[in-house]
Amino acid sequence: MSNISVVNRDSIPVEEQAIEFVERKGMGHPDSLIDGICDRVSIEISKAYIEKVGRVLHHNVDKGLIVGGKSEASFGHGKILRPIEVIVAGRAVKELNGMKIPVDQIAIDTTKAYLKEHTRYLDVDNEVIVNTKIDDVSADLNQVYERSKDVPLANDTSFGIGFAPFSETERLTLETEHLLNSKEYKTKIPAVGEDIKVMAVREGNKITLTIAIAFVAQEVKDIKDYVEKEKTIANDVREFAKTITKREVEVSVNTGDDIEKGEVYLTKTGLSCEAGDDGSVGRGNRVNGLITPFRNMSLEAAAGKNPISHVGKIYNILAKEIAQDVAKLYPQVEDCRVYIVSQIGRSIADPKSLCVEIVMKKGENFDSVSKKIREVADNGLENLAYLTQEIINGEHEVF
Repeated sequence: MSNISVVNRDSIPVEEQAIEFVERKGMGHPDSLIDGICDRVSIEISKAYIEKVGRVLHHNVDKGLIVGGKSEASFGHGKILRPIEVIVAGRAVKELNGMKIPVDQIAIDTTKAYLKEHTRYLDVDNEVIVNTKIDDVSADLNQVYERSKDVPLANDTSFGIGFAPFSETERLTLETEHLLNSKEYKTKIPAVGEDIKVMAVREGNKITLTIAIAFVAQEVKDIKDYVEKEKTIANDVREFAKTITKREVEVSVNTGDDIEKGEVYLTKTGLSCEAGDDGSVGRGNRVNGLITPFRNMSLEAAAGKNPISHVGKIYNILAKEIAQDVAKLYPQVEDCRVYIVSQIGRSIADPKSLCVEIVMKKGENFDSVSKKIREVADNGLENLAYLTQEIINGEHEVF
């Protein structure tokens, strides 16, 4: 395809730069929760469309909001004083040829199911209020969507970005949150809530991890127990870090605590949104699961966008997949960045431009891989139908 370019970039890879910041908002962070809810709603709406009319109709439910509640928590005790509110907003086809699709009820049921699946101490039926603000689709965007035949037409002019491979700091940030939110670690220390944020700062060969964890009050006896659990978590993360990096790693947990005054991070549910911390779609992790200010990123809110024609979702996932394929297939490439931009009304398989920038390892020849990398990108575009089906199947995380 003529609009694919492969560029040899002469720059210092992030891994070799003097400083690097990386952030991961865990699955219980309010921004991640609402991303997960809205994306699951899109998946379930897509499945309902397929069941009723045989194809996915136009929709975007990517404007969700979590409004924090009010709570009180002390050692061994927690109580919700005002419920958490979840609002799912967007546009969707609610009726076609006289057949009604219960979009709002799907959104409500899906929200509750998602929260029950991803939290342990939240009483979803009594401590959460779910509202929907999903309206009919706009006529102009629906016309673009309906003009699609074999290959969907882009319903937005937008771009997606992906990169690979991850730096050690990026891997450590992502995998630390995965460790602390794993079922195994919850079994070991049930007091570790789902709302976890990991901020990594690498200065030279030293990495500092600052970890915020919403502790579950009923699982903590007293201040001594709290401090012991914090120390255990920090030690566990330090040991885990040795499996990823040989760099020095310093770990700090809940640095906002005042132990002497007994002012510590306790919650009833293990979620900060129980007491005023709000969440909004698109404010958290990018499609690769991280926030990486030392990398190029798209600010597109991918969660909740339709998986058929919205390039704000599809191109970010595709760019990530192409970059990962390049890094895996061609180890002589030290760093790979992929940029894809669309034009509204143009086939999603024919972007306005797809650019792959690579940094070669010292002594490696660019010409030996440039044509092959172009073929990887071309294959990614040719297989978009498979990618969109995988998205509908829930096989791709977007946060």
